[in-house]
Amino acid sequence: MQIPYHDKRAVKNVLSFIEQTRPDVVASVGDDLDFPMISRWTRGMAGEYAGDMQSHVQQGRAFYGRLRAVHDGPIHVMRSNHTDRPLNYLRQYAPGFMGYDALTFPAMLQFEKHGVTFHEEPYEIAPGWLLAHGDEGGQNRTPGGTALGLARRWGYSVVCGHTHKLGLQHDHDVVNGRVTRHRFGFEVGNMMNLKQAGYLKAGSANWNQGFGILEVTARRVAPVPVVIHSNGTFTVDGTTYGV
Repeated sequence: MQIPYHDKRAVKNVLSFIEQTRPDVVASVGDDLDFPMISRWTRGMAGEYAGDMQSHVQQGRAFYGRLRAVHDGPIHVMRSNHTDRPLNYLRQYAPGFMGYDALTFPAMLQFEKHGVTFHEEPYEIAPGWLLAHGDEGGQNRTPGGTALGLARRWGYSVVCGHTHKLGLQHDHDVVNGRVTRHRFGFEVGNMMNLKQAGYLKAGSANWNQGFGILEVTARRVAPVPVVIHSNGTFTVDGTTYGV
């Protein structure tokens, strides 16, 4: 979402989808907040002195409050380069505050209050599938390629974000007509309002709004990419949400 640059219509519709379909687990691949004021790109510039961190954090808290109101199951959140920014900023410019719990990202977003589990390392979100952020390895411009690169390295299928792309790739080995090994790389897009991404030249990027579903039956997992259209709507199993 990269709050405050999130697409409010898309976020609202996804929350409605969660409320109506009642998934077992909800997971975020990270970059919940952007934290532009403590980015290295704004160091020493006007953005660093904007004084708007509290507003951005409040929006993040409000989102997780709304999510908890519509979903009573587990919620998992993955660390990410953007949500690492508070810790990195303290480490570089205010190390005396290191170790103060209130300044950690989970404390800022009140994850304990909302029953959210925060992960510092890739987490097995489904049988044979790791939840990651996507910055743990090299980047690939083709949607799904970054996740597949991680899958090949780790030996698990991988669902991640970071690239802002929506895509699914696979790597299967077959011997004598039998699948001996299979891995998927699944990138689940973003829920940003691209008009808010002022750092994009001419507002151009090969990004895709969307999210992903992992349908689990016993130990079999089927990944389903969901495209969010420019008006914030999307269709799952023949039902369109957000109309």
